[in-house]
Amino acid sequence: MSTEQGYSEAKADLEETFGMVPPPLDTIPEEDAAREWPTFKKYTVGESEIPPKYRELIGLAIAANIKCPYCAHFHGAAAELHGATEAELEEVYFLSSFTARYSSMLHAQEYDLDEFKDKVHQIGGHLQEQLAADD
Repeated sequence: MSTEQGYSEAKADLEETFGMVPPPLDTIPEEDAAREWPTFKKYTVGESEIPPKYRELIGLAIAANIKCPYCAHFHGAAAELHGATEAELEEVYFLSSFTARYSSMLHAQEYDLDEFKDKVHQIGGHLQEQLAADD
């Protein structure tokens, strides 16, 4: 299949799916857009191991941390499209800040990564014991 034919098929599918070729796929080289589209499609409108609403909530949290207004707008709107409630969006807003805040503290302290991993495993073991005791 020629690059031109591959792009023509990708463009037709994009237009059928979204009603247009969305940015940034409309501005990158056609060959790259044709290769990018199948993966983009799978993870934006297709089926994967993670349900669409959760994928978009994850995308929103990442967008908040990389401070991208384009991604935040896209993933917030897509999450709502997939049924995210205002309460779920608000929780993502908090969790986004929570992760960044604690990451900043650990980095500023130059906390030892191996020690941190050991403590996470200790906490996990303790929580599992508590769950087992509750059953």
